[in-house]
Amino acid sequence: MALVIVGGADDSRVEVALGVFESEGWSRASEVAIRDGADSVLATRDPDVLRAADARGIRYVLVHHGPDDGVPEGTYARAHHRVESRQLPELARRLRSRDCPLVTCLAFSYRHGIPEGSAWVIDARFLDNPYWVPELRDLDGRDPSVRDHVLGQAAAGAVLDRLVATVLPLVPAYAERGRMELTIAFGCTGGRHRSVVLAAELARRLSSIDGIEVACRFRELDE
Repeated sequence: MALVIVGGADDSRVEVALGVFESEGWSRASEVAIRDGADSVLATRDPDVLRAADARGIRYVLVHHGPDDGVPEGTYARAHHRVESRQLPELARRLRSRDCPLVTCLAFSYRHGIPEGSAWVIDARFLDNPYWVPELRDLDGRDPSVRDHVLGQAAAGAVLDRLVATVLPLVPAYAERGRMELTIAFGCTGGRHRSVVLAAELARRLSSIDGIEVACRFRELDE
C-alpha cells in the first residue's frame, strides 16, 4: 500500500488518528503534501489533496475520523472507512502491511448481530438445522456428525463452490486497494451448527491456495 490519507472534522481528531497509526508501525506525516513512499500516512481536510492524488493516479486508502466535516467532496463524503476513536486500533491493524492477504472465515449468530467489519455475509439459515435433530442438538459444528449432517445437504456444497470461485479472484483486487484483511461471515440462528460448519469448510478449502493466509473463528463458541 502506498498511501493512507486520514481526514477529520478538526485537527485534534486528525492528530488522534495519526497517533494510533503511528503506534501500529505507520510513519507520521505532519504536512499536507502527497508522498509516494511505502506505508506513508497523510493527514488532510483539503479536497484539493484528494484531487491531486486522483489526477496523478496515486492509489490510497481514505480514512475519515470523527463526525461529518461538511466539506463537499471532502474526506467524509469520499472515505473508504469512517471510524470513531475506539475503532482506530482495529482499523490500523487491518490496514497495515502484510506479506499476503488474510481471509478470515467467521461463524456468528444473528441473535447477537452481524460482526463488525464483515465484508461478505452469508446467511446459512437456508440449510436444515441440526438443532432439531435430538442427537445433534447439544453438539456444535466442530463435531464430525454435525459436519456430515450440514455438508450432506447439496445446497451447502453449492454455496461453498460458488464462494470459492467468486472470492478468490477478488482477493488481489482488495489487496491493491489496501484491504489486506477480508472477513467472510456465516450466520445462523445460534451460531453453533450450520455457520460453524460452513466457516470451517471454507477455511479448509482456502488453506490450500497459495498467496493467502486463512483464519477461522467461531464467535459464539469462542466467547
